Amino acid sequence: MQALTTSDREAGLGGLALAHLPYPHAAENDVVVRVHAAGFTRGELDWPATWSDRAGRDRTPTVPGHEVSGVVAALGYGTTGLTVGQRVFGLTDWARDGSLAEYVAVEARNLAPLPADVDHTVAAALPISGLTAWQGLFDHARLTTGQTVLIHGAAGAVGSVAVQFAHEAGARVIGTGRAADRDTALALGAHVFLDLDAGELADAGEVDVVFDVIGGDVLARSTALVRAGGTVVTIAEPPTVRPDDGRALFFVVEPDRARLADLAQRVLDGRLSVRVGAVRPLAEAAAAFAPDRRVKGRTIIRVAED
Repeated sequence: MQALTTSDREAGLGGLALAHLPYPHAAENDVVVRVHAAGFTRGELDWPATWSDRAGRDRTPTVPGHEVSGVVAALGYGTTGLTVGQRVFGLTDWARDGSLAEYVAVEARNLAPLPADVDHTVAAALPISGLTAWQGLFDHARLTTGQTVLIHGAAGAVGSVAVQFAHEAGARVIGTGRAADRDTALALGAHVFLDLDAGELADAGEVDVVFDVIGGDVLARSTALVRAGGTVVTIAEPPTVRPDDGRALFFVVEPDRARLADLAQRVLDGRLSVRVGAVRPLAEAAAAFAPDRRVKGRTIIRVAED
């Protein structure tokens, strides 16, 4: 099969290249998915799990990409709940070869059925953004109706979904970003927008929850805004300070089949909008990692036609 691979950690983006790899082996409780569309995170070449398995052993050449949408091609021993030919989408394991390939082996529990009316390119943009936003707001921050939440990167991949979830939950939503993001954030459900380049973060006032995707100084300054009993959640870096009489935590998104199914249903019902920007073929996947390629919305790699 054809896949995007890298073997040299020091080479960075220059080490990405298309190669031919063996068809993946379906281990116990695995599913082999024929990939139709795949999502990726530009920073994943810096993740330790990209280069070594859970036992710390080198696993190069490695295939990046951890969001997948496609069709079940084969089942491993003991796999239940899915069938060959079924449309599925989900999150691949961090320490195994990923989705920027024609086929990928995934634990069955990491996948959910994909309704026929949800396009693979949209589904491939859902897993990390949707699960991260839900888990950050509700599993970790315990956001409830009537609370105020400050969401950084409100027009970004994760932030845009978090804004929609928080708005639907009945929270007062303050979104941040660059000036060009204002209209998008407000249209998604933010009640107030703050330009991080020109405005003062303190203008947000006191909040119950901070959802951070930026880290650094923005994370540190946001902590001071959290009222007693509130929570800061971040996916950027472990926080070094916490709110007075509050919580601050860093988390990494986890697979969740039931929540994936809910996300797909929300898209189907029109209750969740996913921002897909560019759709590019597998042959252009290496170029899509380049940081100077900025588009409004996620870049998704189309591997096969539906």
